[in-house]
Amino acid sequence: MDATGAKRLLVSLGRRAEAAFDAARFRLKVKLGRLERIEVLPYRGHGNESEIFLKGRVLEESGVTPSTHTDNVLRNLKNMARRFFSSEAPHAKVRASFHSAEVEAKADEEGFFDVRLDVSGDLPEEFEWHPVSLRLVSPMAPGQRGESAKGWVLVPNDAEFAVISDVDDTVMLSKAASAMKMAWIVALGNAYSRLSFSGVGAFYHALRRGRGGASRNPVFYVSSSPWNIYDFLVDFMDAHGLPPGPIFLKDWSPTVLGKHEDHKLTLIRTLLSTYPNLPFVLLGDSGQKDPEIYAEAAAENPDRIKAIYIRDVSGEDRKNEVERTAEKLLAATAIPMKLSKDSAEAAEHAHSLGLVSPEGVREVFAHVP
Repeated sequence: MDATGAKRLLVSLGRRAEAAFDAARFRLKVKLGRLERIEVLPYRGHGNESEIFLKGRVLEESGVTPSTHTDNVLRNLKNMARRFFSSEAPHAKVRASFHSAEVEAKADEEGFFDVRLDVSGDLPEEFEWHPVSLRLVSPMAPGQRGESAKGWVLVPNDAEFAVISDVDDTVMLSKAASAMKMAWIVALGNAYSRLSFSGVGAFYHALRRGRGGASRNPVFYVSSSPWNIYDFLVDFMDAHGLPPGPIFLKDWSPTVLGKHEDHKLTLIRTLLSTYPNLPFVLLGDSGQKDPEIYAEAAAENPDRIKAIYIRDVSGEDRKNEVERTAEKLLAATAIPMKLSKDSAEAAEHAHSLGLVSPEGVREVFAHVP
């Protein structure tokens, strides 16, 4: 067995051991009547005119409190610890319904569940976001009589194109290229204390409104951050004026391995397939591998990608690498990859391609020092 095979075997054995431990602990709590209230936490879903997709997680109540302007470092640290040490409900069952469609989903060993519903004829065309009713079937804590939640799925309407954006160091200052700095920022910050880049909210709204300023272009966010911080990211985007959209994160179980590149590229391919009639704009940063990932996606789909915007957050050597990648991509596909120092520079370029309105550009410049 080679080194790669041995690594995969160890990961597989580790994951089985972790799942067995978590399941045994959960069964013991059920037997002793020590379960906390069980929560159903839906994540923003997406779909098209024929089917919708929604992901969520079933957990014991974690005690995480919403972020406020006045939270101190200790409260931020407590909230982040509660997110990462949450206790999942393995193999929980959840019933999802939307109009005439209904399905029961079973969670995996980490409490994650996925819902897919056929919805042909059930989507009111005047709405962009649609509610999905969720009801916990099992398990339940002692005395708990039921648990319901409402999830929301985005089905694009009146769209010229769709936007896929990275999160860390693209919309939110994270220092993702440095694991220690990123961990420090994540642990001690909250939705209000974490910094966004100047003008990023205005730029994303300009892209959402499109060339004429009246479109409803969907925005999808993708990050290799764990699902544990989903609520934090939603609060951050709301606090910093970013348009709402589905957020695609990763399971950060200690035994789950997966490259950042694989996660992001798979997501781009999935969204391109889900919306075959929409072109896409991709946004990322130079800190990790966004330029290379996006260039690969564009090379695979040269007729589907309108433009790529990369925020320059690296040194001169990396800048030269990105510019070489952009030159090769442009020569091979005619798709522009713009390396920008700020949102104003990106907005000007987007306007030159007919992606945003003049009013949208002016709004971005009003927010960039």
